Amino acid sequence: MPLARSLSMTSLNGLPQWEDEDLPVEDLLLFEVSWEVTNKVGGIYTVIQTKAKITADEWGENYFLVGPYFEHNVKTQVEACEPPNPAVKKAMDTMKSQGCQVFFGRWLIEGSPYVLLFDIGSAAWNLDRWKGEFWDASNIGIPFHDREANDAVIFGSLTAWFLKELSSQFDDKPNIIAHFHEWQAGVGLILSRSQKLPVATIFTTHATLLGRYLCAASIDFYNNLDQFDIDKEAGERQIYHRYCMERASVHCAHVFTTVSQITAIEAEHMLKRNPDVVTPNGLNIKKFSAMHEFQNLHSMYKARIQEFIRGHFYGHLDFSLEKTLFFFIAGRYEFSNKGADMFLEALSRLNFLLRVHKTDVTVVVFFIMPAKTNNFNVETLKGQAVRKQLWDTAQSVKEKFGKKLYNALLKGEIPDLNKILDRDDITIMKRAIFSTQRHCLPPVTTHNMIDDGNDPILNTIRRIGLFNNRTDRVKVIVHPEFLSSTSPLLPLDYEEFVRGCHLGVFPSYYEPWGYTPAECTVMGIPSVTTNLSGFGCFMQEHVADPAAYGIYIVDRRFRSPDESCNQLTQFLYGFCQQSRRQRIIQRNRTERLSDLLDWRYLGRYYMHARHLALSRTFPDKFEMEPSAPPKTEGFRYPRPSSVPPSPSVSQHSSPHHSEGEDEDEDERYDEDEEAERDRQNIKSPFSLGVLPQGKKKQHGEYRN
Repeated sequence: MPLARSLSMTSLNGLPQWEDEDLPVEDLLLFEVSWEVTNKVGGIYTVIQTKAKITADEWGENYFLVGPYFEHNVKTQVEACEPPNPAVKKAMDTMKSQGCQVFFGRWLIEGSPYVLLFDIGSAAWNLDRWKGEFWDASNIGIPFHDREANDAVIFGSLTAWFLKELSSQFDDKPNIIAHFHEWQAGVGLILSRSQKLPVATIFTTHATLLGRYLCAASIDFYNNLDQFDIDKEAGERQIYHRYCMERASVHCAHVFTTVSQITAIEAEHMLKRNPDVVTPNGLNIKKFSAMHEFQNLHSMYKARIQEFIRGHFYGHLDFSLEKTLFFFIAGRYEFSNKGADMFLEALSRLNFLLRVHKTDVTVVVFFIMPAKTNNFNVETLKGQAVRKQLWDTAQSVKEKFGKKLYNALLKGEIPDLNKILDRDDITIMKRAIFSTQRHCLPPVTTHNMIDDGNDPILNTIRRIGLFNNRTDRVKVIVHPEFLSSTSPLLPLDYEEFVRGCHLGVFPSYYEPWGYTPAECTVMGIPSVTTNLSGFGCFMQEHVADPAAYGIYIVDRRFRSPDESCNQLTQFLYGFCQQSRRQRIIQRNRTERLSDLLDWRYLGRYYMHARHLALSRTFPDKFEMEPSAPPKTEGFRYPRPSSVPPSPSVSQHSSPHHSEGEDEDEDERYDEDEEAERDRQNIKSPFSLGVLPQGKKKQHGEYRN
């Protein structure tokens, strides 16, 4: 038996590197398999797309992404090319010769990874045979009416076929690692293991199927994890076959990973296996050369949102836009899972607090959640037309006024302001003012909703009475479409819109990771999350005082819904109490947390999973060093020495703080000193610690 090679990791310029010089990456091929390669469905697309660069930097020409072929995606995202590896080309040619369409190219994203795409439709004639083979391998039957599950069988069978053709060409090396994401790709993993292919397999679940369904049913999920009859619950929801596919994938994989600690607990109860590695999701962080560039972008895009508000609230614009804060919630329309129900209830309570304390702050809240619509609301379009007409009127009057003023000054005269505007100008301005008169309230939604009588957000708005009345300090705008820079209403991309807002609010009940608050963080925008989201748990672990850094974490796990709602209301009210300077300080701190979410740091968890898979699949070739698992215990951003920028939130209904207290806080704030201390902290976190003492389950103990 040859001497086993030792696997461990070192870091060079923040990037993970192979330590063993006898183990070049050229001796390995990495295939990452997902239904969302070049095919945006949900958050997994973001994970794979953003992670591609650091993985391609590490693996070079030996990294391949495997996904489904959809012509409309390939035309806009993929550049066709020949496979650089002759073994890959031969495996593709074999499949093509038997009637399957296989496409190869480079995905035009950062890192330009190779992609291998299977045309599901061209292989659909094999479906019945492949379903039979899958039954023989796993005893899982797939109903004919479940199109998504049938596509997963075709996709998985093609993946396993390709891996079989590829591995049959190799004797000793290169060794193959196949990383499968979610149950849609899991069939390929199950078939690869049943055929005993020499492939190291990893399976990552980004959320459990049953967990999402149970949480959507308003069940007290996390406090009853060990009480559920899993088979019965899956059967009642008619997803038993999908659940079996997911669970079989988990137990067949050499290494099982999930994206957060909260999902790891869920997977242990729902899927009956404890994850070997937690692989947090990251982002590609682009730092601005100028430190405050992101603050300038906030001001620029805030002004664009203010323009929209001027039109939307024409005739009711009796609040100061300089003292108006923009909050938003965005994501899939899952009313309870995404926390929209709690957010609306908290907004009702916030509106009461702001009115009782006669504050001059107004909050405009956007709900960016796609739903079925007919088209734009006529009243909303009219508002933007009225705003543009007023702007044009003001510009024409200003031009005439300017010429008369200029001519008077040339003559050395001070113009008579009573004569500088003639009767026609006064008439034009009066007509413009009359055109802004409105006999209805500003609309709550920007589009005509289909079946708005059964829409949960609109029904809740009706119940709590947030109709954009003049007396309301909280105004609501439901935008049931994803944002686009080509929209005639709000011409901003999502990133631009987020930069222009003051606070993102995501009080999710079920959120395995949570890219929306993470995206806010890297853009320097404070956000609200929960201790039931992977992102919230990650920040609690790594930041000593998350609220001081603009990450407000609502306790939805150990408090009642009413207590959680009160806590969220206090967070929102405390944010409304901040001065402009305090918000600027907080945004600076929030943006500094972005280093925590950089794939250059978080990528090492995926690297560790690959090393672990190699050592378990080929124990005679690879050996895992006991100090290899990346540890982050003890790495915490400290509480800022300058005291939190936000007023202390009292447990009573009205937080109080003195003006003098604000001034003291401002004086003690030294941004450069604080930023340097945070930079020092980010450099030292990921030291490879020794495994904690205690018995650890061996992989064999998980086998069915």
